[in-house]
Amino acid sequence: MSLRLSPAFQRLPQSERVSQGLNGDLYFSNVLPEDTREDYICYARFNHTQTIQQKQPISVKVISVDELNDTIAANLSDTEFYGAKSHRERPPTFLTPEGNASRKEELRGNVLSLECIAEGLPTPIIYWIKEDGTLSINRTFYRNFKKTLQIVQVTEADSGNYQCIAKNALGAIHHTISVTVKAAPYWIIAPQNLVLSPGEDGTLICRANGNPKPRISWLLNGVPIEIAPDDPSRKIDGDTIIFSNVQERSSAVYQCNASNEYGYLLANAFVNVLAEPPRILTSADTLYQVIANRPALLDCAFFGSPLPTIEWFKGAKGSALREDIYVLHENGTLEIPVAQKDSTGTYTCVARNKLGMAKNDIHLEIKDPTRIIKQPEYAVVQRGSTVSFECIVKHDHTLIPTVMWLKDHRELPSDGRFTVDKDRLVVADVNDDDGGTYTCVANTTLDNVSASAVLSVVDVPNPPFDLELTDQLDRSVQLSWTPGDDNNSPITKFIIEYEDAMHEPGLWHHQTEVPGAQTTAQLKLSPYVNYSFRVMAVNSLGRSLPSEASEQYLTKAAEPDKNPTAVEGLGSEPDNLVITWKPLNGFESNGPGLQYKVSWRQKDGDDEWTSMVVADVSKYIVSGTPTFVPYLIKVQALNDAGFAPEPAVVLGHSGEDLPMVAPGNVHVNVVNSTLAEVHWDPVPLKSIRGHLQGYRIYYWKAQSSSTRNRRHIEKKILTFQGSKTHGMLPGLEPFSHYTLNVRVVNGKGEGPASPDRVFNTPEGVPSAPSSLKIVNPTLDSLTLEWEPPSHPNGVLTEYTLKYQPINSTHELGPLVDLKIPANKTRWTLKNLNFSTRYKFYFYAQTAAGSGNQITEEAITTVDEGKMAGILPPDVGAGKAMASRQVDIATQGWFIGLMCAVALLILILLIVCFIRRNKGGKYPVKEKEDAHADPEIQPMKEDDGTFGEYSDAEDHKPLKKGSRTPSDRTVKKEDSDDSLVDYGEGVNGQFNEDGSFIGQYSGKKEKEPAEGNESSEAPSPVNAMNSFV
Repeated sequence: MSLRLSPAFQRLPQSERVSQGLNGDLYFSNVLPEDTREDYICYARFNHTQTIQQKQPISVKVISVDELNDTIAANLSDTEFYGAKSHRERPPTFLTPEGNASRKEELRGNVLSLECIAEGLPTPIIYWIKEDGTLSINRTFYRNFKKTLQIVQVTEADSGNYQCIAKNALGAIHHTISVTVKAAPYWIIAPQNLVLSPGEDGTLICRANGNPKPRISWLLNGVPIEIAPDDPSRKIDGDTIIFSNVQERSSAVYQCNASNEYGYLLANAFVNVLAEPPRILTSADTLYQVIANRPALLDCAFFGSPLPTIEWFKGAKGSALREDIYVLHENGTLEIPVAQKDSTGTYTCVARNKLGMAKNDIHLEIKDPTRIIKQPEYAVVQRGSTVSFECIVKHDHTLIPTVMWLKDHRELPSDGRFTVDKDRLVVADVNDDDGGTYTCVANTTLDNVSASAVLSVVDVPNPPFDLELTDQLDRSVQLSWTPGDDNNSPITKFIIEYEDAMHEPGLWHHQTEVPGAQTTAQLKLSPYVNYSFRVMAVNSLGRSLPSEASEQYLTKAAEPDKNPTAVEGLGSEPDNLVITWKPLNGFESNGPGLQYKVSWRQKDGDDEWTSMVVADVSKYIVSGTPTFVPYLIKVQALNDAGFAPEPAVVLGHSGEDLPMVAPGNVHVNVVNSTLAEVHWDPVPLKSIRGHLQGYRIYYWKAQSSSTRNRRHIEKKILTFQGSKTHGMLPGLEPFSHYTLNVRVVNGKGEGPASPDRVFNTPEGVPSAPSSLKIVNPTLDSLTLEWEPPSHPNGVLTEYTLKYQPINSTHELGPLVDLKIPANKTRWTLKNLNFSTRYKFYFYAQTAAGSGNQITEEAITTVDEGKMAGILPPDVGAGKAMASRQVDIATQGWFIGLMCAVALLILILLIVCFIRRNKGGKYPVKEKEDAHADPEIQPMKEDDGTFGEYSDAEDHKPLKKGSRTPSDRTVKKEDSDDSLVDYGEGVNGQFNEDGSFIGQYSGKKEKEPAEGNESSEAPSPVNAMNSFV
């Protein structure tokens, strides 16, 4: 039931003052004029029939006390009314329930609703307490502004006295509601089916409770047990039936009925007396697969009567499993609390009773747990970038896992930006919606594991908005704003910028910065500026876009706060003073009509200040001034509102002119052959006529008459800053004639030159000789040629030559020192060792000392007479070259190598002779005999040796046994099997028995050796000479 206001059918608003009771009545704790209405309508809704009934509208009119008195006076004779009370405050009284006490009953399990509504002024407040206990926190609720107390799922414990208290400023009243909780019957123990074997005992229990306490009655196969056939094994004891020594005829269906005035309960229980041997209901050879370190439950469902006993065994010969390690459940299940790898095996379940036995085998396999060895990690990425999560799974090799990814515990979005491969999830072009928790789930048929990581998508903040200007004063304003989204990265600060739309429209300047937790700022302002402000938020990733500009705020004009800066006074001509300054910008002008008051006077005079007001410029020229006179200068800003503060005074000077005199008393002190010191007297400051910059020395070296005609004299310049009266001239050339003069320098330029001063530098050490060459090497002499030093730096007195031999191990021999006259450019050293390397050190000298040296190396030639016993007479001795390279022929390692090569060739020749003799009886010999060369002597039959061979060219005998023709060729058309020129050949191959295989080579040309021929192996000496 509800109360509504027509015609819009609005539900009547409830309050502490206006309430709808549980019975549907409408209560006003006190009435107000606004309660006057003519359309209070009560609607009753019948949920079961889905119908609504409506009462006629009720009219309520609230009248004042004065109106009520007038109405009473006019109708006193024929109107019955209640005495009207004053509208003044009054203590509470209950509208419902009536009186000081009432009673309430409720059924167990229902909702208990207690109601107290009071009237009074001010409107009373309702409180609830339970006199003999506390109200349940979880089941107690207050409705209708605490006027209704509700307890859900009420029980007998909720019975008792409840007190509601109505209280206002004038007093309090209370009402006691006595609550009794009645209960329909409910089960405490319901009867259960019972299976017994003949001769066993058992009980059926039917225990119920309620208020009032329920009555228990039994039925047997639907007939009240009192009129059912007697059974000596059955005894009834209230809510319990006791069976003893039952027989098969005791089987029956028993019904239990528990009832009181609020309801009843009815339950059936089947008592079955059976004699059955054990049966195991679990399938045989069932395989269980369990993850290691988890419980394993092996089922053994059984049936039998009497109830069988269950035992478990492991393995074929195992003993019964004990309960200190295993858990044996009543239903036959074996529990292994923590299964390990060694728990794998075959388990046997055995069921026994007095009628027999049954058993069943169960197989258990323990698998390695699935683990995530590389879990996804927390990631923070910027919007638009790419992020990846890794998930590497390790599992039992017999199980095949499936890996899936979830986002916020749901499937991944069907978006091409999400890519999943074997071990990785990649999210490209990340946006704000991608933030959340990503979970990697690895499933097998036995277990599953998961790991999660949070993705935070960050970015620069969104721009602030809702900029507002408040507290607008001449020199300050308060700016407030609303921050934009920080995009998961906290805002660290706000940057405030301003635009001066009057002077610099479109150009934004930095105003200030405030911390990120602040959303207002008090801004200092300048006069005569049309301000607009904008705000940017900054976080760790950068700054946001600027906010929208605030409204414009034009400050009032005022006199300038500051004067121009960088005021200077410098003359551009000798008779003027140019005053310059950095003008104020529009922002600094503080008002319209910006001008400058320029003032000046001579520093050392008694003149008054001369002033001139100029427009907004940056320079003023004062003409007709004396040359280089100090002036005091000041520049003051002003506008239409007034003058700026008094400006600072600056020192300046009128224009400079060139100095009038040259430095005097110039003299030179020569320090050494390359350094001289110059001294001079300073020029008087009045003669300088400007700012002294320093002194400048011009100096140059005198040239010979021939050189002077060819080129212009090169003058060098050194400038010495400030008022120095001396300076050093470095880098002079020794043994030279120099000229110099000195000039003073100011800002305008140089003054006249001082008279020239001449000085000479002493001799110095010479440079190294320009070149050194070794020519015409002989057996015991070397000739040296050189060119004099390019810079003798004086008169050469002599040359010094030092030399020493170098042996093959690069060790130096004794040093020889030799003096050579200065007019020589060639010198021959005699009585040197043949084929010896020498190192030379050569330098020139003047009276000042020795100059830098030049070095060279050379080798004398080889002694041909001593080499004749080693070389053949037709091999000429190679000439040694004067070289700076190492002679390889003199190196010990090379000589040893050549000897080894010669010995190897000799051994090879001997082997060829032996193989040749062994191959004489082969067909190749017959072919050679058939095509014998007329120049070859026949082989002696008796000893198998070869005849002698004579060379037609040099008549030198070959080694005995040679069959090479005189032209050292073998013709292929004569014999395909003839030997190569084995005296020097290396092309032949031999079998293990010494026979030759392969075709013979064709014609082989003789090779020249230094223009002569030799049948012997090359000499190491020849080889060395070839490298020299």
